[in-house]
Amino acid sequence: MSPEFRTLKFERDGGVARITLNRPDAANGLNQEMSAELARAAAACDGDPSVRAVLLTATGRFFTAGGDVKEMADHGDRIGVEIKKLADDLHRAVSIFARMNAPLIIAVNGVAAGAGVSIVAAGDLVLAADSATFTMAYTNVGLSPDGSSSYTLPRLMGLRRTQEFMFLNRRLSAAEALEWGLVTRVVPAEELAGEATALAQRIAAGPADSHGAIKRLLVQTFANGLETQMELEAREIARSAVGDGREGITAFVEKRAPKFT
Repeated sequence: MSPEFRTLKFERDGGVARITLNRPDAANGLNQEMSAELARAAAACDGDPSVRAVLLTATGRFFTAGGDVKEMADHGDRIGVEIKKLADDLHRAVSIFARMNAPLIIAVNGVAAGAGVSIVAAGDLVLAADSATFTMAYTNVGLSPDGSSSYTLPRLMGLRRTQEFMFLNRRLSAAEALEWGLVTRVVPAEELAGEATALAQRIAAGPADSHGAIKRLLVQTFANGLETQMELEAREIARSAVGDGREGITAFVEKRAPKFT
């Protein structure tokens, strides 16, 4: 049974879990409720081994404009405490998405700003509509980045481009985001939903053991030396060989398509 949400849509289609940010009248702004629900949705995906791919997108013109500044203004003297709660929930979601076996596919349907860029950067595969734009925007309201962007963006873009992106709030087109390494592919806006669904279904039909191993290896690669990383590779390939690898190897020898379950 799928969990119930007020700011998100959560749907299942076979091995694909689809999460849709759903506050279109508020530019899908991340208020405290949405951040908490995103963490719950991530946990639901992580806790269900039948989820083999997660597709995250949004309704309306915005992917998300980032943190809900209007809600922040209502916090008054408690603004620091309350923003910390929001960031903690967002970070819990990002951490779960990073550690779960299922690849996270993100379909950016419109403007991604602030924490929206952080969410995009946390994806394993990112499709962007050709009309999408990306900007950090934090310094416009006197804030600093969250959502793991200070970790992910230097690794995706390089330090110099990240500095320009964060300090100057440069707005990137979808084509520039592709050139800078923020997204995987740019598609016509009218084809985004279909392309993202097809990609999620393709991933869900693939080897979950292999996908989980790839995620574990890549999330550790910048922290490890060569020999440590190779030891992890050896352990992961041995583990996958007795899982989905058994079917994959057998299918190769028998000259048929593998059937991963």
